[in-house]
Amino acid sequence: MLVVELGHSVAAPYAGQVLGDLGAQVVKIEKPGGDDARKWGPPFVDGASATFQALNRSKRSVVLNLRDDADRDALKDLIRTRADAVLQNLRPGQLDGLGLGAQDMLALKPSLVYCNLGAFGARGPLAGQPGYDPLMQAFGGIMSVVGEPGRPAVRVGPSIIDVGTGMWAALGIVSALLRRQLTGRGSVVDVSLFETAAAWMTMHAAQFLAGGQLPGKAGSGQVGIVPYRAYDTADGELVVAAGNDGLFRGFCTVLRHPEWADDPRFAGNPDRVRNAQALYALLEPEMLRHGNAHWIALLQEQGIPCAPVQNVRQMLEHPQTRALDILRQVPGSSIPLIGLPLSFDGERPHGPHGSPALGADTLSSVGSDSRDS
Repeated sequence: MLVVELGHSVAAPYAGQVLGDLGAQVVKIEKPGGDDARKWGPPFVDGASATFQALNRSKRSVVLNLRDDADRDALKDLIRTRADAVLQNLRPGQLDGLGLGAQDMLALKPSLVYCNLGAFGARGPLAGQPGYDPLMQAFGGIMSVVGEPGRPAVRVGPSIIDVGTGMWAALGIVSALLRRQLTGRGSVVDVSLFETAAAWMTMHAAQFLAGGQLPGKAGSGQVGIVPYRAYDTADGELVVAAGNDGLFRGFCTVLRHPEWADDPRFAGNPDRVRNAQALYALLEPEMLRHGNAHWIALLQEQGIPCAPVQNVRQMLEHPQTRALDILRQVPGSSIPLIGLPLSFDGERPHGPHGSPALGADTLSSVGSDSRDS
């Protein structure tokens, strides 16, 4: 299977990387200056930013100037003769204006799967507007429920909108290809940053629609479940997820205050949600009495889910991370990279090589050198 990626930044490149790791041949079409993400640093490694390297392994790089007639014809020929799928996240309408949009390409090749990764979606008053991860975290409501009560809005650190949209794109492409096996027909797949943001808000939206109360910021906690959050300890932070009555009773036992479980204010989860501040005022000073290791040992003995708040180094070096082998050595990459978070029959898909140098495959993939166009 050959996929043509007309992508830049994060969303489409991540989708292309997923497909490449799963075995597709992915040809990344770059403008003469390259994907902007190549310069998103420091730090830089192997000639490009670490961010670019994290999103573009398992691909070939072809440089084309899409405003040049010869380069555009070369791309159309590549799609017509070899491509199974195209994914693109360029500015809304840009490819349509160049004769490279979904309808033009399906007219050229009816069996093609063409995936648009948009900002606000394929229709509606904002359909033609650009968008980026932090904008969609704001517009989609995510920032309204992230952070501490009374504090300014904050963005979730990882690019969950971009990466999530890339995942939906990959899933949509694979599903459309499976359907093509039955029908012989291609299709247009539309995903967008805003729709991904709305999907992340599934539970918050349901809570609002059912109860009429706007969900707010809960810090490290979870709206609707108490106690379910992080606590300061003597030497760090620890998340304890006592998400039902039995776990709450066990948590109280660990803290040597079993009587709290019999307090009418905390008898069931709805009671604890209503009286969360009173309960946390009791729990917090107790957790400060000892360090993480002490509490983890006691909580695990009681079967209560808990986890320390780790930094990136601690996460990467943890024995569980190593056991899963999700940090992979990739041929051609000076640093290991996080692999796909799925396995088949116990084996994790392995990218064949690291990210390509800019234009490294222009000649072999399109038959003409357009790197100086």
